[in-house]
Amino acid sequence: MIFSAAGAALGGLLFGFDTAVISGATSALQDQFALSDAALGFTVASALIGTVIGSLIAGAPADRFGRRPMLLAVAIAYVVSSLGSGLAPTWSALIAFRFLGGLAIGAASVVTPIYIAEVSPAAFRGRLVALNQLNIVLGIMLAFVSNYIIASVAPEETAWRWMFGIVTVPSILFLLVTLALPESPRWLVVRHKESAARAVMVKLGFADPDWEVAGMREAARRTPDTAAPRLFQAAYSVPVACAIVIAMFNQLSGINALLYYAPRIFELAGAGEGSALLQSVAVGGTNLAFTVLALFFIDRFGRKPLLYVGSVLTGLALILVGVQLESTSPDGTLVLAGLLGFIAAFAVSQGAVIWVFLAEIFPSPVRGKGQALGSTTHWVMAAAITWTFPMFAARLGGWVFGFFGAMMLLQLLWVWKFMPETNGVALEEMAVR
Repeated sequence: MIFSAAGAALGGLLFGFDTAVISGATSALQDQFALSDAALGFTVASALIGTVIGSLIAGAPADRFGRRPMLLAVAIAYVVSSLGSGLAPTWSALIAFRFLGGLAIGAASVVTPIYIAEVSPAAFRGRLVALNQLNIVLGIMLAFVSNYIIASVAPEETAWRWMFGIVTVPSILFLLVTLALPESPRWLVVRHKESAARAVMVKLGFADPDWEVAGMREAARRTPDTAAPRLFQAAYSVPVACAIVIAMFNQLSGINALLYYAPRIFELAGAGEGSALLQSVAVGGTNLAFTVLALFFIDRFGRKPLLYVGSVLTGLALILVGVQLESTSPDGTLVLAGLLGFIAAFAVSQGAVIWVFLAEIFPSPVRGKGQALGSTTHWVMAAAITWTFPMFAARLGGWVFGFFGAMMLLQLLWVWKFMPETNGVALEEMAVR
């Protein structure tokens, strides 16, 4: 069970690595290809445009063909994208390979949490699904570290190629591990392959596979429209609304703007280029440490309490950053403290909760489509914010962080009034809540 969850979560590591690696190459790309701020924003967002499409199309084939074949397709796309991005001879070729990587990230954001949730019992599901988020932030941390090391040792004109190309190494590892993963037992039950599902659950170490399979069979029987399950129907109105809103708020925190443009933000606060890259490593380290902490909290305290605390702390930290950047002489130490405080609060709340919640809130027959809906919303918002951030930051300065902070305080109200708690609820019971 742990091997299957951790192996699938390598897709999350590549999700994080490929997402953040471009942060160290933005200045070099702008010089290499003579890009305007708008063109740079599009270059960074090209992968995110791919994630929108990848997350949008991944759910249906994951439901039809299985979780494991989709994970294999994602792994192959990662390998091709990382090699192509590092060797890209032109700007258009770089855009194409980054777009392919985005397709893989978007698909991984749908399939990986579903797969892990479906090979996990309810008592451990939060922690095991959160392994995916842990690997995402580990990938972000590795990207920041590798960017710093490569920038220190590689020639300036080729360093960006090595930054992209190094992603090939974990991509090949993910491909090899995926070949050894079993299929999801819950997908097998939905496809009426109960003996195969029972065998997989024995292999995974479930205490009573027969009881589990019987529960899945009963849930499939009472779930509406199982022959041709449609996501947009009255029975699923609550999970659909919740998936859209939690995904929107996740990106309205400004998290991807910070991850993609961290060195540039630190330069705005007065840091030199080398120092800015090193401070980005501090961002990645903080993200990793507090994601590990979230693994111990998410099943113990539940999803909503983490979001209560996180909404308040992220909001206050972002407002601090905005005030400092708007001052006539910004204090770089306070900016760093505010951004690290934001990252810490985000990691232990939104960062850990979103993928767990999206993997839990939908019943099995539409879980792929529901996860795709939430992931697509997430990536549409991420692409829009990342694409426009350089332009808005140039015009609004620190006020853009004040906006992100206000959105986090608005999220607090939504969690309190509307968000259901999914902690400890069996996946099969989501259909009747």
